[in-house]
Amino acid sequence: MQLTLYTKPGCHLCDLLKADLAGLQREISFTVVERNIEADPADYERFRYLIPVLAVGETLLYPPHDLMQVRRALLDAAGRPTAR
Repeated sequence: MQLTLYTKPGCHLCDLLKADLAGLQREISFTVVERNIEADPADYERFRYLIPVLAVGETLLYPPHDLMQVRRALLDAAGRPTAR
C-alpha cells in the first residue's frame, strides 16, 4: 500500500507524523511518498494551511493527527480488522 504525505520543509508536525508512520510500518506494510507542497502550485493552494495531510487511498487525514486514527485508517485500507 502506498500513502501520500503532503508536507513542506521545516514542518515540525510533518516530522512528528513521519515518526508515527515509521513506527506503524513495523505492524502494517506500506510506503510513504512525500509531496512537498511548495514544489506544486496546486498542492500549495489546496493544502498550505492544512499540512501535514496524509492520503490513505481516497481518504485524506487532516491535522490534528491521532496515532490510533491513523492506524485505523491504515488497517481499514489494508483490509485488516480493527478493534474499535
